[in-house]
Amino acid sequence: MSQDTRTPEAVGGRRGATPRKRRRTGRIVLLTLLVLLLAAGGTLYWMYSSIDGNIKAVDIDKALGDDRPEKLPTSGQNLLVLGSDSRAGDNGDLVGGAVGGGRSDTTLVVHIPEGRTQAVAVSIPRDTLVTRPECARADGTAAPSARRVMFNSIYAQYGPTCVAKTVESISGVRLDHFMEIDFSGFKDLVDTIGGVTVDVKEPIDDKQSGLHLEAGPQKLDGTQSLAFVRTRHGVGDGSDLGRISLQQQFLTALLSEVKKQDLLGSPAKSYKIADSATKALTTDSELASLTALGDFGRSLNGVDPQNMETIMLPVAYDKIDPNRVVAHEPNASQLWKAIREDAEIPASAKKSPATGG
Repeated sequence: MSQDTRTPEAVGGRRGATPRKRRRTGRIVLLTLLVLLLAAGGTLYWMYSSIDGNIKAVDIDKALGDDRPEKLPTSGQNLLVLGSDSRAGDNGDLVGGAVGGGRSDTTLVVHIPEGRTQAVAVSIPRDTLVTRPECARADGTAAPSARRVMFNSIYAQYGPTCVAKTVESISGVRLDHFMEIDFSGFKDLVDTIGGVTVDVKEPIDDKQSGLHLEAGPQKLDGTQSLAFVRTRHGVGDGSDLGRISLQQQFLTALLSEVKKQDLLGSPAKSYKIADSATKALTTDSELASLTALGDFGRSLNGVDPQNMETIMLPVAYDKIDPNRVVAHEPNASQLWKAIREDAEIPASAKKSPATGG
């Protein structure tokens, strides 16, 4: 039998690819990986920019100017949270028909003490009569200060910056940040995270909103959640005060649900939640990006929603108009003083003569 004396290179593919072929194959693999990386990077950039572009911004600092409460070095962080009650567009279908204008249906001053794990959320009843400071109208002209103004009307007439200015005026608390979420976005957010479970203390039968819940733990979808935080005829004495405890309860349940979601384990769900949340979100200019919101969220990572204390601003029924309430003194002043100084809130500051049943 004759012996094959050809070199391995001459044999070619019999004992392995030539160096030229191996180099060509390597280039193809590298180019394929590069294309995949660029495609992934483009997708990630599109996802980031699309979510980032959802966030609307209001330059609160510029609007409020320099005449503001002093920021104390150990006063923690103070966040104004508004739930808007616009009756236009999608919100009209959710709140009983589209009409013009909007209101701040829910107002919370959230205080995060310096270096602690417990936050405090103070609800300001929307029927509270306050002294509104001078604010700018939509056309830029100044509206003079006014007494005995219903707190809820300020948003509709002068917008969120005037609400922030009023909160700082009546509380002496310097606000660091501002967030507003509208009702239609609120519904979508709850549906995206799969619902929120709340412990209903007593049966709710609200014929106006169509909300009917038995007592006990109930998992609410977006539409039910919206009705839950808005119902006033199905709880207490039917006033705005009766539903504040429901709003506070739901806030804690919502934050707890978001915190326990496995977002790292489910990037697709993370994107959906972020997309739903940011579409409904308006913030101050400093927070109006995913990076800023992420940094702010990480700074609050030690705050357990279950440890959030929820307090209603102490109020009493107005002597002239019993359908309205006014800040009850000295309790209200004690509450705001404790928040300004990042101190423990005294028990007396949590008591309110008007409770809504």
